[in-house]
Amino acid sequence: MLEFSDQERALLRVLQGDAGLSLAELAEAAGMASSTVWRKVQEFEKLGLIRGRVALLDPAKADARLCVFATVRLSDHAEEAIAGFSAVIAAHPEIMEAHAISGSADYILKIRCADVESYERFMTQSLLRSPLVKSVVSSFSLKELKYTTALPL
Repeated sequence: MLEFSDQERALLRVLQGDAGLSLAELAEAAGMASSTVWRKVQEFEKLGLIRGRVALLDPAKADARLCVFATVRLSDHAEEAIAGFSAVIAAHPEIMEAHAISGSADYILKIRCADVESYERFMTQSLLRSPLVKSVVSSFSLKELKYTTALPL
């Protein structure tokens, strides 16, 4: 685990909020010199702490309004089956997150689609067709109360 100074924490918070800020804006917001900010960002990238810099799109404007959480049970837990399921997950951009979980299901997936009809098509043409999948239980998000990509620092 990495240890951070107060200024490094401030820099990381600012970057998590808007990685598109200029070097001068980052330096001002973090209370650091521009050269120090540049060096720190390079260091954080080299360490793998900063995995990438992305644009966050509005799901409604990107025609991905429907958010579904699907719990999946596999029909087999052999290494080949898990690797095959991982390949299915990787092949579908609709699946935004996939987590192995404890409890009665094996995985929980966060899936984004335009609407219920497109979700049904996605399920019947991909996930439910996989012999690796024993069952899927879907829950539709009715209202998003909080969404963030920022880690607590």
